[in-house]
Amino acid sequence: MKGKILIVDDNKSVLTALEMLLQTEFEDVATLKTPDTMISVIGQNDIDLVLLDMNFRAGINSGNEGLFWMRQILDFDPGISIVMITAHGDVELAVSAVKKGAFDFILKPWDNNKLISTLHAGLKLRKSKLETKKLRETTVILKQQLMPPSYSLIGKSEPMQRVMEMIKKVSGTDANILITGENGTGKELIAREIHRHSNRKKEMLVSVDMGAISESLFESELFGHVKGSFTDASGDRTGKFELADKGTLFLDEIGNLNPGLQAKMLAALQNRTIVRLGSNTEIPIDIRLISATNKNLEEMIARGEFRQDLLYRINTISIELPPLRERGNDILLLAGFYLKKYSSKYDKAGLKISSLAGRKLLKYNWPGNVRELQHSVEKAVILADDEILGENSFSLNENFHARGENFKNQTLEEMEKELILQSIRKEKGNMSAVSKNLGISRQTLYNKLKRYEV
Repeated sequence: MKGKILIVDDNKSVLTALEMLLQTEFEDVATLKTPDTMISVIGQNDIDLVLLDMNFRAGINSGNEGLFWMRQILDFDPGISIVMITAHGDVELAVSAVKKGAFDFILKPWDNNKLISTLHAGLKLRKSKLETKKLRETTVILKQQLMPPSYSLIGKSEPMQRVMEMIKKVSGTDANILITGENGTGKELIAREIHRHSNRKKEMLVSVDMGAISESLFESELFGHVKGSFTDASGDRTGKFELADKGTLFLDEIGNLNPGLQAKMLAALQNRTIVRLGSNTEIPIDIRLISATNKNLEEMIARGEFRQDLLYRINTISIELPPLRERGNDILLLAGFYLKKYSSKYDKAGLKISSLAGRKLLKYNWPGNVRELQHSVEKAVILADDEILGENSFSLNENFHARGENFKNQTLEEMEKELILQSIRKEKGNMSAVSKNLGISRQTLYNKLKRYEV
């Protein structure tokens, strides 16, 4: 573990003696009679440890010079280890230096073994700090790599401009945010955009699909568990709240929580602590909470299906996403974006959407919103035989061509139920294909089937 040491002392005999003593103990031993060029020497030679005298000018023994240069070193490199050299009468000054950032001090005349032991301990601390710093940097890189790629929000329509303006206002705060909107409008994308512009952007955004978590696994998934807490708990597990510590926790489909689970969620958010299943130890959490739902939580509160106090807790700021059918020419902007993306992915450069096909896309009601548009463009690219994608390239659901025409007397849930039934008929009961077409997990699909009693 040999490192590099710099000795700074105005006594030439002290420098010579220390250099001879330490040359076999360190990879490199540098010496200076004055501290004037000390910072540049440290920077140029990657010094790990500095042995620094407390006084340099004859007749002045206040130790202030040593303290001044110690601060200069630590300002330049906070992780470097500094050992002060002082006379017996300056012990109080040396202790003060340790309190202000020095690793330790030695007294003149020194004991060789004690000096070497002190310097080795200082070098060990330096190496530990460097490893910790490297680990932190690696952790940041890994967190960034684990995050899916972020795309800038696409949209020039007035409703989307309002959304973007709201994102700018709230991103820099730690306010809890509730994102509402129909399925497929891009609620998770909004959450990621908020996180990307927040003060927590170097930490994780942990996304949880509340509709995909069964009641029996809720506490384990969200709060974690300890070994032996239940039959299959073969080891400790970190929950989503802990994973998101110092970062952002995104709870999608929070309207699917039953009242019992809502109470547990509320307790965790109020106390800012969680307890792993099978443990009694409270673990503090520091998260920024973003929630999303396609349900009307106010109506659920009126029906006794959602806790009003939980809504207050998650809804400091509300952002409502407009459905795609209300975004006008954003439809074509998004189609162009996905066309470019999938043309590159499937190696079909030069594809364009014809004006007739564009009009068809604009007239369509898009019950599945942006997610449906994305899948439609991807399918069109995969099946494309020509460079121009015409009307027939987009196999849209004919029942929804006239914008709003078929939904005048239907609620959002009725529309969603009908869309699921149509997809089931189309895929002849293949639930994997249905969930893929709808852009949801199989567990979420089964939860919706159960809710709609299908």
